[in-house]
Amino acid sequence: MGAHEIRMLLGGITRQRVYQLTTRPTFPAPVADLTQGKVWLAADVEEWVATRRPPRQPST
Repeated sequence: MGAHEIRMLLGGITRQRVYQLTTRPTFPAPVADLTQGKVWLAADVEEWVATRRPPRQPST
């Protein structure tokens, strides 16, 4: 999962916000640092998000 996928997972947050989150010590370590940017395991990122975001309430 790259920065763009993280942006979309978190509701279209800004690139700057993704950078802020991914540089936190609590964020999962990237599995690779490619020319086009860092990549993370999707399962690691999804778990990190799940432990920090309240569940969404279904709209009625």
